[in-house]
Amino acid sequence: MISGFTGMGFMDFVINLAPVVVVIYIITLLIFKVIFKEYMLTFPILRERIMGLNAADELKDSALLVKCMLVLSLTMLGFILHQQIKLEPAFIAVLGAVILQIISKNNLLDSLRCVEWQVIIFFVSLFIMVGALDKLNAFESLAKLSLDITDGNMLAAGLIILWFSAIASAFVDNIPFVAAMIPLIQDMGRLGGMTDLTLLWWSLSLGSCLGGNGTAIGASANIVVIGMAEKRGVDISFIGFMKVAFPLMLLSILISTGYIILWNTFH
Repeated sequence: MISGFTGMGFMDFVINLAPVVVVIYIITLLIFKVIFKEYMLTFPILRERIMGLNAADELKDSALLVKCMLVLSLTMLGFILHQQIKLEPAFIAVLGAVILQIISKNNLLDSLRCVEWQVIIFFVSLFIMVGALDKLNAFESLAKLSLDITDGNMLAAGLIILWFSAIASAFVDNIPFVAAMIPLIQDMGRLGGMTDLTLLWWSLSLGSCLGGNGTAIGASANIVVIGMAEKRGVDISFIGFMKVAFPLMLLSILISTGYIILWNTFH
């Protein structure tokens, strides 16, 4: 979504955000090891079951897997080169899905039934509402308030967006939140005479994505995993998830704060 509004490409995000993401990833794994080490030692049967898992046992169609990996690889290559080949990432993703549909020879109607139409309708409605709020100058009013608070300081604005995005995205799905924030940041740049808003876009990206890790409802992936766990008899409560996830989310945003300051210093 940010790429579509700014013109920044797939590799712009990789180059500028991958370093801090890798650091956060390693630190999170080390913390997980400390948190769950005693749990794994306490339940040796669980450890044995996990270590005994074999992905090959779950593979039902090797030919389809090869086709999927081929199309996925080409799609990722398309993302990397989309600025050079003058195609939007959304078009590349849809093209990959169409190609896979054709070569997999699956029934088209069955595939269409698997589409989350209610989610698509939700996003269409959401963008209509965001557009209406933009027409009412709601985002312009918020932008003026933000500029008054930060006094036009780019770094201060970036850090506020980072932390506000993280806390908000922990309790509101980050996709609609980003949809609302994009016109706000654009208005901030227009009213504040800021020509280069790159720092603010990186702050929004990190805050909204990492903030979604804070609670069970912060990101769609969290809800999917909890649903998968429930089907297997493992109940993960909202509070139980938050006890582990929210402090880790705050730590990741703290690390991102340092990264944003460094990025601003060297750019």
